[in-house]
Amino acid sequence: MIMIHQALCYKRANFWPHVPTKVTQNGVKRHVGFMYHSLVEDYFTGFKQLHCKGWRSVYLNPERPQFLGTSTTNLNDSLVQGTRWSSGLVQVAISKYCPLIYGPPRMSLLESMAYADLGMFPLLNCLPLWCFATVPQLCLLHGIPLYPEVLSSSSPIFVFVFLSALSKHLYEVLSTGGSIKIWRNEQRIWMIRAVTCQLYGSLNAIMHKLGLAEASFSATNKVADDEQVKLYGMGKFDFRTSKMFLAPLVTIILLNIAAFVCGAIRSTIITGDWDKMFVQISLSFYILVMNYAIIEGMIVRKDNGRIPPSVTLSSALLSGIFLPLVSIILRH
Repeated sequence: MIMIHQALCYKRANFWPHVPTKVTQNGVKRHVGFMYHSLVEDYFTGFKQLHCKGWRSVYLNPERPQFLGTSTTNLNDSLVQGTRWSSGLVQVAISKYCPLIYGPPRMSLLESMAYADLGMFPLLNCLPLWCFATVPQLCLLHGIPLYPEVLSSSSPIFVFVFLSALSKHLYEVLSTGGSIKIWRNEQRIWMIRAVTCQLYGSLNAIMHKLGLAEASFSATNKVADDEQVKLYGMGKFDFRTSKMFLAPLVTIILLNIAAFVCGAIRSTIITGDWDKMFVQISLSFYILVMNYAIIEGMIVRKDNGRIPPSVTLSSALLSGIFLPLVSIILRH
């Protein structure tokens, strides 16, 4: 008789370094199941327990759905879950099990690169997006051009890279039965996660590596209340979440509003150098259009799911303190 050891059923929340064991009739033990060494047990199990030991995956996409699962139903739980996943992925990527170091002797180089890309994704995603959401805007406020003039010969290169990335994602969404609205929502939540949960998750993993913090497991709620269901039916975000998540979003939106308005006025009325600042103005405009839901939550909405005015005020004060410091740095 085969017995399956179920010790992990009650140990999962504490992340004990244990692997479930299958005991055969002759007493031989085999390690099977998930490895709970990290916050991303599925990723870690697939990498170390399966593919590094010779398992080969096959692509299976039957017409009839084979699984039924539940996911987070509001912004708060989505960002909490994203923080946990980001922290777990980066923890593996900067550990002794780094796919680029631990993987090549045990699997193909392409597999190792694929696992490394996923493991470093939170860190390599949050840093560029934070730069794109702040650096061009700060330079725009101070009249510093970062990109070629719109009529220059090198300008089409930047436009092509930007539009090709958007077009590729749009094609993927439409080819899988999605719509432009879904594409826009995916773009928006990608931006939101990058500047919030992926940043916090990456920082938590680095602090854990330095011994300054402990990894924690925060369960997410999969049940929606009546207010959440109502907002979801209306296609609106429920911003009832931690200020830790809201503050970066509001601060970035306020910065882009200021950069877009001031940059447009300076470039068209005062200096007339719109061709030098056009790309930066367009970037701020794109960020504001894609994240109009945040602007709506700050200014327009009056329901319980709006962004609290205290968060908007504190973010505005923080920006007011931060901008003069940046101005001093840029002048020198």
